[in-house]
Amino acid sequence: MIKMEQNSCQTLWSNCLKVIKDNVSENSFKTWFEPIIPVKLEKNILTIQVPSTFFYEYLEEKYIDILKKTLRRELGNDAMLEYNIVMDNDSEENKPYTVKYPGRSASVAKNKPVNMPLSEEQPVMNPFVLPGIKKLNIDPRLNPNYSFSNFIEGECNRLARSAGSAVADHPGGTAFNPLMIFGDSGLGKTHLVHAIGLATKEKFPEKNVLYVNAHIFQTQFAEATRNNNRNNFLYYYQMIDMLIIDDVHEFCGKEKTQDIFFHIFNHLHQSGKQLILTSDKAPADLQGMEQRLLSRFKWGLAADLKAPDFETRVAILRNKCYMDGIQVSDDVLEYIAANITSSIRELEGALISTLAQALNHKTISIEVAKEVVDKISRNVKKEITIDYISKVVCNYFNITPDQLSVNTRKREIVLARQVAMYFSKLLTKSSLTTIGTNIGKKDHATVLHAYKTVLNLRDTDKMFKRQLEDIERKLKAV
Repeated sequence: MIKMEQNSCQTLWSNCLKVIKDNVSENSFKTWFEPIIPVKLEKNILTIQVPSTFFYEYLEEKYIDILKKTLRRELGNDAMLEYNIVMDNDSEENKPYTVKYPGRSASVAKNKPVNMPLSEEQPVMNPFVLPGIKKLNIDPRLNPNYSFSNFIEGECNRLARSAGSAVADHPGGTAFNPLMIFGDSGLGKTHLVHAIGLATKEKFPEKNVLYVNAHIFQTQFAEATRNNNRNNFLYYYQMIDMLIIDDVHEFCGKEKTQDIFFHIFNHLHQSGKQLILTSDKAPADLQGMEQRLLSRFKWGLAADLKAPDFETRVAILRNKCYMDGIQVSDDVLEYIAANITSSIRELEGALISTLAQALNHKTISIEVAKEVVDKISRNVKKEITIDYISKVVCNYFNITPDQLSVNTRKREIVLARQVAMYFSKLLTKSSLTTIGTNIGKKDHATVLHAYKTVLNLRDTDKMFKRQLEDIERKLKAV
């Protein structure tokens, strides 16, 4: 009898899926309908099992109409739908348990709110997630030293700082959601987002604020996947009021990470929660990021941080000295500010090195500062990136960088693309997928083939080998 009921249930749901598949996109069908498991059919009530509460809420919000139509087609106008959600407990003593939710078409929904479980016998236990973290006491992971009070404002960062201050005053309540702060390394992105989080926590101590680096996020997600704990991972991030993701560009080329972050982003944004992101590039320049995420990054404000001007650099050094209780003459500070222009991190590093050298000389003089600055200038080399390699290779072969992405069999373009891929693999730490995404939007197999082709040509063609050596000298002369 049970087997017949199950077969009937599966047949009914298969018939529904045939209709649904013709009315939604292929991606939507795979994401939202293929994971559903039909559980039982009792009279006119179909019970289905879904992976998470968020999954249930999304179906009810986006696809309730087509679910109603297909069920009524199979079961008549009195058709009703119920959801089962299997929750995982972190405690080893407790087994997974099921929470039952009514669909919007169920008769019981008239008497109970949509998000309330039907069964009063089983209380809804806290599904969130990571051991040792309480629902109302999340460690925001914010550095108290990175506050607005010691973030020096200048023309280079005024827009980003003003937007950040507005967000801290009204998290989730401004047009700056998400707030994306981008710029080169060492310009203060991390400092600024910590300052926003600290100010928010000070004004709204009840809010759950969380700062997390993109690498940590990926590590947590990988561990949750390995431990079959993805639902808990999702729940944990869905309960954050202000989520700060640092270095979001690291998600490029990571499809599964982007997919889970897409769902977290959607849930938080639709719930009026605040998202803050940092990146080394503007949204439009993020290669390997899904279009649906890129479009969402552009919903709010993207504010860039530029290299600070001379006055701002001097102000940063003065503030550093004040915070550390050290007296340094303006001549020394101005000399350092005039000669270290690339990043705030290097600027403060030069000041610290000057103070350290001064311990030997007993005085903080321009001569000591000059010695430190000269040493930094000799040791600091420009980072070799995929973009830089592409530009140098294109210039060598007398083509434009745009031509690397053109789908053509012209020998000079194909060769230039292969050489760019070869040097990107040789001189950077980027994965084959990242290289392919940035050079011609190719897959990792194409990059590997290009690398082997160039190696073979290098070993068999003396003229080509000299060309490679010439290009490599240009690349390393930075």
